[in-house]
Amino acid sequence: QVQLLESGGGLVQTGGSLRLSCAASGSIRNLGNMAWYRQAPGKQREFVATITVTGFSTYLESVKGRFTIRRDNAKNTVDLQMDNLKPEDTAVYYCNAYESQWYWGQGTQVTVSS
Repeated sequence: QVQLLESGGGLVQTGGSLRLSCAASGSIRNLGNMAWYRQAPGKQREFVATITVTGFSTYLESVKGRFTIRRDNAKNTVDLQMDNLKPEDTAVYYCNAYESQWYWGQGTQVTVSS
């Protein structure tokens, strides 16, 4: 079993920044892709960004140029730096990682006020 613990959410004004962090722990042998998803009220969970073990990243079109995903393979962590935040970025953000199966964190709330 792998546990994912997110941190770093909060309330920020439009144009502000936040950095989310996710730490993986437990039975880790070969952690694969790591990612961030989000779910806004009344909407389905959506992909935000993903990063491979070698550092190749992919983003949701609407966050390109504003969000940056990074990982530290030695520490089994993945961060999401979010800049120039907009009210439409308001959501619960979830960490996602693959270690023989997909695991999810509990989520961290990000609220962007207008």
